[in-house]
Amino acid sequence: MKLTIVGCGDAFGAGGRLQTGYYVDLGDHRFLIDCGATNLIGLNKLGIDPNGISTIFISHLHGDHYSGLVWWLLHTQHVAKRKVPLTVIGPPGVEERVMQTAELMFPGSTKIERNYELIFKERHAGVPLTEGPVTVTAWEVSHPSGAPSHALRFDAGGKVLAFSGDTEWVEALVPVSDGADLFITECYAYDGPVRYHTSWQILKENLPRITAKRIMLTHMNGSMLARLNEFKQPNLLLAEDGLVVDI
Repeated sequence: MKLTIVGCGDAFGAGGRLQTGYYVDLGDHRFLIDCGATNLIGLNKLGIDPNGISTIFISHLHGDHYSGLVWWLLHTQHVAKRKVPLTVIGPPGVEERVMQTAELMFPGSTKIERNYELIFKERHAGVPLTEGPVTVTAWEVSHPSGAPSHALRFDAGGKVLAFSGDTEWVEALVPVSDGADLFITECYAYDGPVRYHTSWQILKENLPRITAKRIMLTHMNGSMLARLNEFKQPNLLLAEDGLVVDI
């Protein structure tokens, strides 16, 4: 399992970073975790072919995590000429939200007859869902988005990748990351409670409870990015656009 960070920034582009997108290559299967508005830009920079991605998992329905699908669907039809199926897996209401957004931004775009099969599947907390060689299990977290927001745990090829999504600290982050080979966790701010997000000061208090082999901090605002030189702990990784990690 190889992870490439397409984008790891916050919603506002702090530090010039692109919005959330994680590309996972299993060798014979490739998937994307979240699809922020800048994902096609990031994939182009990295030389990754969107047509090679079979599945896109969406953690929650905020624009910086799903709105890239609007451009993605246009790109599949008009540029990439996609022929193979694409599956989008997200929380309840994912298809309606994506299609509403696409129609608002590009009127008529949802009515185009596609040359490939577009499949939407809803994922529910506590119910494992298997897509190809990947099994994903969701935990509900605290980050209002008009639909349940989820932390996700991916099991594939004997490896486990966990992702907090966006959330303030909740107890669900302990089981979702339990024994994972890599736990990607949002760490939006350096200190203080941040409503519906996690800060380093709060995360640090809970690190002894996280049993993942490695932890990666992501989705950081300016206060975190200004202090990255302070993070020297073993097995603690700092996300950056374009970073490649073997899991």
